[in-house]
Amino acid sequence: MSPELVPDRPITADGVRDASQRITGHAIRTPLIENEFLNEVAGGRVLIKAEVLQHCGSFKFRGAFNLVSQLTDYQKKRGVLAWSSGNHAQGLARAARLFKIPATIIMPADTPALKAENVKTFGADIIPYDRYSEDREEIAKAVQRDRNLVLAPPFDHPDVIEGQGTLALETVEDARARALEIDAFIICCGGGGLTSGCATILEDVSPQTDVWIAEPEDFDETWASIKTGERQYADIKKRTICDAIANNTPGRLTLPIMQRLVRGGVTITEDEVEHAIVFAYKYLKLIIEPGGAVALAAILSGKVDGGGKVTAITLSGGNIDPGLFAAILGRHGD
Repeated sequence: MSPELVPDRPITADGVRDASQRITGHAIRTPLIENEFLNEVAGGRVLIKAEVLQHCGSFKFRGAFNLVSQLTDYQKKRGVLAWSSGNHAQGLARAARLFKIPATIIMPADTPALKAENVKTFGADIIPYDRYSEDREEIAKAVQRDRNLVLAPPFDHPDVIEGQGTLALETVEDARARALEIDAFIICCGGGGLTSGCATILEDVSPQTDVWIAEPEDFDETWASIKTGERQYADIKKRTICDAIANNTPGRLTLPIMQRLVRGGVTITEDEVEHAIVFAYKYLKLIIEPGGAVALAAILSGKVDGGGKVTAITLSGGNIDPGLFAAILGRHGD
């Protein structure tokens, strides 16, 4: 997204703290859970931040609410515009409804029906597009010019980034309530909003914590961008079950933060994602979507070593298509 269309200001730990105050009483302080079977697999303690239990089944409500809550009266009258494969769309639609402002969402035509239905339930308008042949940001720019709406991008916005960072702040606070310090934090990564927000607050409140990102195969351009120092691009014509984090490149705002603060990255196969979904269903009694399962898969696969450590992971979303979930259980559920 062009820099002139979003606020150009630093993303800070104090901004995350302010966001935490704004969302208190509106977002759910999701539980930090442990599971003995996962700890055995990891060889250490794994703290699971269960954002599948957040409003709309995803962490995205945090950033969306933080952004919408700061709009001026004039901006609220204009309404908000976003593009999203589903989770940011739901979070923004719910936040907009709370403030009684109109919302328009540009969504892929093949978005899982569950996500699209939820967006409509919250009263937002949907503009469909073909994710394999059309550019959602170019569509957004044209709609924004025509309708004078306020852009609320899914990750490359300071208010969104700081709102997402509240997840890590809660995790550290709840871990310390158990007298635990976090050695590593594995984050499901798409465009980098969650990662950069969490890394920003972790640098301040838990500087010893190594931040790792987990990405799906064929859409691991963020770690490639961090390593090369230049934005790399995924082939958006490729298909993946991890639609929630299938971005073509990291954000203009998020990449510099991740370059400075992310310790490592791993690529997760679809088979590993499916095994993580089944593990969560069997042992955690939680339903997670593919994009929200990659951090768990990073631990289960051993691609991030949890041995002798305290590792926090995000279960970042739970909006899986029922048919896909049934198929995954059929393949791996015995």
